[in-house]
Amino acid sequence: MASPSANSPSLASLGRLTELKQRILFLLGALIVFRFGSFIPVPGVDPAAMLKIMEEQKGTILQLFNMFSGGALGRFSLFALGVMPYISASIVVQLLATAVPKLQALRKEGESGRRQLNQMTRYGTVGLALVQSFGVAVAAQNSGAVNSPGPAFLFTAIVGLTAGTLFLMWLGEQITERGIGNGISMLIFAGIVAGLPAAIGSTLELAATQQLNWLAVIFVTVLALAITAFVVWMERAQRRITVNYAGRGGRVGYQQQTQHLPLKLNMAGVIPAVFASSLILLPATVAQWFSQVPSLSWLNKVANVLSPGEPLYLILDGLLILGFAFFYTAMMFNSDETAENLKKGGALIPGIRPGKATSQYIDRVLTRLTLIGGLYLVLVCTIPNLLIKYLNVPFYLGGTSLLIVVVVVMDFMAQVSTHLMSHQYDSVLRKANFKGIGRTTGAR
Repeated sequence: MASPSANSPSLASLGRLTELKQRILFLLGALIVFRFGSFIPVPGVDPAAMLKIMEEQKGTILQLFNMFSGGALGRFSLFALGVMPYISASIVVQLLATAVPKLQALRKEGESGRRQLNQMTRYGTVGLALVQSFGVAVAAQNSGAVNSPGPAFLFTAIVGLTAGTLFLMWLGEQITERGIGNGISMLIFAGIVAGLPAAIGSTLELAATQQLNWLAVIFVTVLALAITAFVVWMERAQRRITVNYAGRGGRVGYQQQTQHLPLKLNMAGVIPAVFASSLILLPATVAQWFSQVPSLSWLNKVANVLSPGEPLYLILDGLLILGFAFFYTAMMFNSDETAENLKKGGALIPGIRPGKATSQYIDRVLTRLTLIGGLYLVLVCTIPNLLIKYLNVPFYLGGTSLLIVVVVVMDFMAQVSTHLMSHQYDSVLRKANFKGIGRTTGAR
């Protein structure tokens, strides 16, 4: 018969895997709640009229937000705003935390400072949600999609949409704490992926009815897989700067230790792509709305020129992506602070003097990396738009959506691997009976 101590490693392994399973089940449950909530409509809205309006808004910022919310905006559900107000408030607070001295001090205070910044983000989310819900409610009322327009509907819609956004903010924080991955990113991922089955079904139906060539279907599938692989490769790319540390080493007195300062090729993530597409589609959407006025009919040409796939749209989108990539990277990574921390830690980049020279060297490396990363974002965001516009290819995922999906999946897999690695290390330590050695030493 095996002793209880012999069975303890297997019990520990079972407990750790049970924790991972519970986190994954919590994530799945939260995403199911999100999908159910996206079908609860705001009272007083005509679903058929909203569907017709969304059909007319293809290629506008409303279509982008509708995709991010999993179709909730098209149904005018309680989750119609999605988590976009929270994302906008979070980005604004992060940028202010790098520019305002008081907020910089809060960021350096550790956990207490982070709590205060998170509280500011929540307050900003409430303000943005109120403003955006008012705009969406007024737009729906003016478009004739409301059965009983008036102050009562506006009040109900504003309260319902704001409450839905705040619930999603809370749900995202719960996923981050009790599930796997970043909660807000997982909600956006679920919204985007929710439309994939319908897109695949419509594509197969077009091919079955010979309205679409099967070669085009195969081409789109292979291209989507190739772009996905390219995004994964680029998101994992790093430039490792060699850093030498001087440490004590017995008789020698000091022994040099070599480490690396990793710099990601794309530090800005998907933020430049989201900002660029939103900034371009916003004026195009406004121009389309006001083009219905007889004296402003010329705005219809502006809306057409700025629609996805048009040359001016592609040029402006590429320039804005590059600009935001440099801007966001500069705001989030301080080369002077990094050089100062290396100097305080006794670290030295080979061939580079500490201090200002180190900061300038890191700046040069980071500038080249950001240029390559920005061009990579431009390429990934441009290819799907060209296929949709000029080849009539039913490419459901645009460049921004594809980036978000791939990056979120990579982060999810990395966190799952971290939990599994932690479980393996814990098993090795228990098998080595280090815990028993600790008890023996403490008893002496």
